[in-house]
Amino acid sequence: MGAAVIDTTATAEAATAAASTVAGGPPAGNYDADVLILALDRADETVAAIASALAQEGVSRHVVVLDQGSRPAALAQIAAAVAGRDDVTLASAGGNLGVAAGRNLAASLGHGRVLVALDNDAEFADPTTLARAVAALDAAPDVAAIGFRIVLHASGADDLSSWGYPPALLARAAGTFDAATFVGAGHAIRRAAWDAAGGYDASLFFCWEELDFCLRAVAAGWRVRYRGDLVVRHKVSAERRVGWSGDRWYYFVRNRIYIARKWNAGWLALTPRIAAYVAKGLCNGVLWPTLRAVAAAGRMPVAPQPMPTMLRAYLAWHDTAHRGGGWMRVRREVLTRLPGGRGGGETERDNRDAGSGPARERTGPAPTVGR
Repeated sequence: MGAAVIDTTATAEAATAAASTVAGGPPAGNYDADVLILALDRADETVAAIASALAQEGVSRHVVVLDQGSRPAALAQIAAAVAGRDDVTLASAGGNLGVAAGRNLAASLGHGRVLVALDNDAEFADPTTLARAVAALDAAPDVAAIGFRIVLHASGADDLSSWGYPPALLARAAGTFDAATFVGAGHAIRRAAWDAAGGYDASLFFCWEELDFCLRAVAAGWRVRYRGDLVVRHKVSAERRVGWSGDRWYYFVRNRIYIARKWNAGWLALTPRIAAYVAKGLCNGVLWPTLRAVAAAGRMPVAPQPMPTMLRAYLAWHDTAHRGGGWMRVRREVLTRLPGGRGGGETERDNRDAGSGPARERTGPAPTVGR
């Protein structure tokens, strides 16, 4: 069976319903891993990411590439790179579903027992990364997901903009620790945990989808691990950016408040978080998107449930304990400039994924207000 490009619809629900019609699908029997790559232009980088996945050794795998609205020339270049292969599925969503819905759809196009996501501007550091990630999950049956170490492609230095954990843990970047989330640029998820937790919440579109998944997984009894020995080399992509002064900050605020509401946080309890966002928005000239985001979060349908004591304890031990006291958090998380915004720098950025959400920007470390 050769790789094929199949059009689905631009909505997550219709796309998922049409997924069974995709040609060039995965093997019929059991295999270890599906490597999921979401593409949105960046054809050269996407082809390199696919080649990196296909070069993985010592593991049975299938590569799923979901295009999210690339220009025709870019999509044709990607299709040519995988033409005639029986180990790649190339599907087109017909439009931008976002990170969460896009990865949900991509995951549905395979049945490997491990889901490994790779940004389309990233590559595995060596040919054994995938096999070692699968082995790491096999060795720890209570681990739902593993976050990889993200380094700069050009130098091999840690990509500080893709550090999605408390800053104090950066000294342990080469090591291993339990975490509250993982970084979207490169990670592995046990499919059993993915199915049990229900995948990503498609309404998030992009931003905080990893944390939302991890909270549900931990509440169900799983752990999340960071493994510094599993490395992804990440490139800088400047095209199709969304600035912090625009949609990115809006989704950042909206989604984080919505996730808190899922865990039965009332508006009184949310007041400090909202005040922090408003203060940061005011300081960065994005007060109106902040207020819109807060209002939008209030309109999103939610069925609140109390946060289990064990989840609170897990977050306190593996996240909050590493973030410092109140004043330190205010200085680090509130009284700072948004990357790439008014007065912000133009460094690489965010612990969400590239080539998948609304055309996105990668600018200097994402704000972690009230993580």
